[in-house]
Amino acid sequence: MSRRRKPASHSNHERWLVSYADFITLLFAFFVVLYASSQVDKRKVGKLAMAIQVAFQEMGVFQASTTQVPLNPDSPMPFREAQAVENVQHTASLGRIVSRPDGALGGGPENGDLVQLENELQKALAAEIKRKEIAMRREPDGLVISLREVGFFESGSAQMKSSSHAAFDQIATMLLQRDYRLRIEGHTDDVPIHTTRFSSNWELSTARATEIVRMLIVRDGFAPDRLSAAGYAEYHPIAVNGTAEGRGMNRRVDIVILGHALPALPVASREPQMVQPSLTAEPRPHS
Repeated sequence: MSRRRKPASHSNHERWLVSYADFITLLFAFFVVLYASSQVDKRKVGKLAMAIQVAFQEMGVFQASTTQVPLNPDSPMPFREAQAVENVQHTASLGRIVSRPDGALGGGPENGDLVQLENELQKALAAEIKRKEIAMRREPDGLVISLREVGFFESGSAQMKSSSHAAFDQIATMLLQRDYRLRIEGHTDDVPIHTTRFSSNWELSTARATEIVRMLIVRDGFAPDRLSAAGYAEYHPIAVNGTAEGRGMNRRVDIVILGHALPALPVASREPQMVQPSLTAEPRPHS
């Protein structure tokens, strides 16, 4: 019986097509995923932009916009019609913005008056500003007038220099004509102080702030309920303490011009209320 011959095996030279097809399929799926993830739902983005815009306008941060709002909220809002929300300068917290919706950021009449006041102060104090004894800047709280130590205080002293009284009186006269609330802030550099009167920068900064408050009340007739004082020592710098110029900028007393003063309560409401005795109460025994 003869053996049956096995058929000769032939090598398949087209097997690579299977691996190539799998690779192409995976590559196609990869690009489909990339394309799908790159498509933005313009309807949702439009709703988000409109919600942010309305929220900030209600808070008074931005003026009313002329952005077109779609009649149908479900329809997509084109990107070119969505208002860009600007960044608020400085490290202002949301609490400050919400607490003063009608303040300096609101763009209302108060903001315009602060701009006018700033221009008047710059003209009246041009010489002091040029000598870098006074500086002004805008912050979310309002307009800040910095009285630097080089022009208003001796080193380590809370007494104002007599030579700076004229400039201080000019500031006080302009502020007295308006009903803004003022916060007087004392600041120092990071060089420790230890004298017979002040054992720390906390005490020096607080003493300078309260001295300015005293002068505004006694010399210029400010209502005390418009004023407040605070001492921050070296912990609220506006410049780097690594240079002499930076330390000189940090040694200052800031007059922060806040919003308009709150209306005073009626005199009758401040008086203590008389409590009428109850008719059913027993008479107090005599001692």
